[in-house]
Amino acid sequence: MEFNQVLELMKAFSESDIHTLKYEHKEFKLKLDKESVGKNIVVTQQQPTMMSTEPIAAQSVAAQAPVVTENKLVAQVEENYNIIKSPIVGTFYSSPSPEAKDYVEVGSKVKKGQVLCIIEAMKLMNEIESEFDGEVVEILVKNEGMVEFGQPLFKIK
Repeated sequence: MEFNQVLELMKAFSESDIHTLKYEHKEFKLKLDKESVGKNIVVTQQQPTMMSTEPIAAQSVAAQAPVVTENKLVAQVEENYNIIKSPIVGTFYSSPSPEAKDYVEVGSKVKKGQVLCIIEAMKLMNEIESEFDGEVVEILVKNEGMVEFGQPLFKIK
């Protein structure tokens, strides 16, 4: 199962009345459980060609689930701010390279589609773009910090 298919399945699961879902096919196993104490979703894959053998832990998607489309997490409005959230689990990078200037800083004006950061996941660099026009009010993650699925990254006003 491809990563985008997993994300689509997670979205459909979060919007349904189903509380537990288990899916197994050959070496791929997926368990989604809304009633878990830790509210975790764990995906494991034993074929290294499709996904890592390491489990991917992601925050559970509950009633106000984030919407995932094509590896992008549609940001949600919170407290008069637009919140950009991480669409994947990985390492947050504020610039394209260690020597380069940060993509954005607090106070930066941004346009919809502008790159805000990079999240490295499974050796792939994923550019995270702004879903809004506005000003960066707060950067919620430190450079080279680990981020979880659905974790807020930026506040934009």
